[in-house]
Amino acid sequence: MQDQIFHLQYAMDTFYFLVCGALVMWMAAGFAMLEAGLVRAKNTTEILTKNVALFAISCIMYLVCGYAIMYGGTWFLSGIQDVDVTSTLTDFAGREGGFEGGSIYSGASDFFFQVVFVATAMSIVSGAVAERMKLWSFLAFAVVMTGVIYPLEGSWTWGGADVFGMYNLGDMGFSDFAGSGIVHMAGAAAALAGVLILGARKGKYGPNGEVRAIPGANLPLATLGTFILWMGWFGFNGGSVLKLGDIANANSVAMVFLNTNAAAAGGAIGALVLARILFGKADLTMLLNGALAGLVAITAEPSTPSALGATLIGVAGGLIVVVSILALDKLKIDDPVGAISVHGVVGLWGLLAVPLTNDGATFGGQIAGALTIFVWVFAASLVVWLVIKAIMGVRVSEEEEYEGVDISECGMEAYPEFKK
Repeated sequence: MQDQIFHLQYAMDTFYFLVCGALVMWMAAGFAMLEAGLVRAKNTTEILTKNVALFAISCIMYLVCGYAIMYGGTWFLSGIQDVDVTSTLTDFAGREGGFEGGSIYSGASDFFFQVVFVATAMSIVSGAVAERMKLWSFLAFAVVMTGVIYPLEGSWTWGGADVFGMYNLGDMGFSDFAGSGIVHMAGAAAALAGVLILGARKGKYGPNGEVRAIPGANLPLATLGTFILWMGWFGFNGGSVLKLGDIANANSVAMVFLNTNAAAAGGAIGALVLARILFGKADLTMLLNGALAGLVAITAEPSTPSALGATLIGVAGGLIVVVSILALDKLKIDDPVGAISVHGVVGLWGLLAVPLTNDGATFGGQIAGALTIFVWVFAASLVVWLVIKAIMGVRVSEEEEYEGVDISECGMEAYPEFKK
């Protein structure tokens, strides 16, 4: 009877992992739609091409070496398909806490859940460098980011390894439940390095420092993308509980879903209200980024806050993202979709908010973790971007940028019936 219960729990937790992974994979569609809606029509095909290609590259590179770097093991996932039923049942029986102990699930399901997180981090880079980067330069960076830079940073956090053998973030009180820093801030750090190398889009900033708005071509598409991301985030955070098969963890999953939704709603309203105060209008793009900011903010710890606490964390994220987007424009850091603000600045806020509700985390540990993630990812990315720039260049020509990268990079237009 006990063996049957263990079989059922193993199957349930594995299936839960897979379903949550599929939800996170669906976030790739959200990023694609959001970015396609926020760029100009002449750059739509290229941004869609980037999003599909980066997802495929992420899956391949994490399979080849990324998962092994992050969690140990062999390259190419060799042996991951092998399951020793007797040994697995013995592991179950020997767990502290028995049936209510730690989760045990298929290794293949763990890889699938982890690989879609890698793709999420890389998707963040895509939007920030949109409309002026060479497609193949971006894809070359994706190979290194998903195969080495992100996995090494992940090994120091979720993997539990020492940072270059010097210190251990877990011992310092660092906690990042589902990746406000490990995934989102890491992606933003890589994006920031790329944007600094790349420079702003032509015409974005005037000679006297004035900021010129460059509206996106399809706000309905951007809105659809935001709702897809909102939905996928339930898998992102909910799956990070890692287990469903007992009462305590099932309740934790429910609270994570509840708090994730509450934070997104709070972020949306916070950004909407602040935009109305600052601009005198209801700014849809700020509303969309506010919802995403609320989601990023709660990702570091969605299991311990109350529903009200999660909402307030989201509201703060929504306020922060509006201020950050305006501040980056003042600094002439051109981010067409607001990715650096949403995922980087608010990702930092998410990390700092963890000790407010989780007494297992410390502010010192959170700051150490944030600095480690940012410094490593930014510095490594900067080097890789500079190497790519020296070898093949990173920016399209001024003429190609004016005409749109759809034609120069992909040879086709997303909206061929639209004429200039």
